[in-house]
Amino acid sequence: MTAVVPGRAGSDPGATRGAPPQKDGQDAAGRRGILHRIFGAQPHGLLFSAPYIAFVLVVFAYPVVFAVWMSFQDYFFAAPGAEVDRPFVGFDNYVTALTDPEVWRSFGNVGIFLIINVPLTVILSILLATALDRVTKARTFFRVSYYVPYVTASVAVVAVWLFLFARGGLVNNVLGPLAPDPSWLVNSALAMPTIAFFVTWKGLGFYILLYLAALQNVPRELYESVSMDGGGRLRQFFAVTVPSVRPATLLVVLLATITGANLFTEPYLLTGGGGPNGASTSPVLLMYQRGIEQQNPDVAAAIGVVLIVFVLAIAALQRKLVGGEER
Repeated sequence: MTAVVPGRAGSDPGATRGAPPQKDGQDAAGRRGILHRIFGAQPHGLLFSAPYIAFVLVVFAYPVVFAVWMSFQDYFFAAPGAEVDRPFVGFDNYVTALTDPEVWRSFGNVGIFLIINVPLTVILSILLATALDRVTKARTFFRVSYYVPYVTASVAVVAVWLFLFARGGLVNNVLGPLAPDPSWLVNSALAMPTIAFFVTWKGLGFYILLYLAALQNVPRELYESVSMDGGGRLRQFFAVTVPSVRPATLLVVLLATITGANLFTEPYLLTGGGGPNGASTSPVLLMYQRGIEQQNPDVAAAIGVVLIVFVLAIAALQRKLVGGEER
């Protein structure tokens, strides 16, 4: 007689019948693990973000893909519904764009703009946000005052700056003999720096709000610790505030860079379309001139693709320098 050992495989016919459910359970757990890696711990969050994802795909992703396609075609505008031949031309549009001196000058102009605008935006935003964070009286008034230019229509604000910086404007009247000649916005050397100061002033309120939000998460105990060690306001600022808001600084730098690279309204309105003699022409303004005014949308698309690569390269460099590597 053979002894039956409990729990040993093959000793109980019912044990083999229990194996398939265990395998099914492992398969189900594996599927859940895959879904977890794809959709995250809270997959229903995709439902709430779906409208924004659709917005990004329709407003940003599709135009970028279409612009890339246009840049490789002999593309031109045609009547709606008309079937026209738009042959593939390879890199011809890129050659045309990159051999155009005006394209290189427009990128140089926006480079000057970014060199002035981005550091100035970061410095003024963090200083003013720190000051506003310490204000106890009329805090709402000061915060709204800095935010008003950001939400004001550009056309209205541009009219004020044209009044201030015109040849006979208020700024030149105050400076008297020190006023530049030619005046600010018709001076090849001063047109783009003047636009950079204008954009910095107009957008400052938005970046101040970003820094104010970041400052709310800085523990007050850190300031007290530095104060007990004999550190004053200046040391508290550089030892506590600046390191604590580093993620906000990276965000401000990236947003200011992207906004500056897409500069269009300000030079178009302030200098009459990139004047004087192209000194304030930006790549986006040049895209408008080439694509809409001169009916060369394929070359304009090539300029746009080059601009995207330019912005991505600068953003990657800024992330490395400002954001640093996560340890």
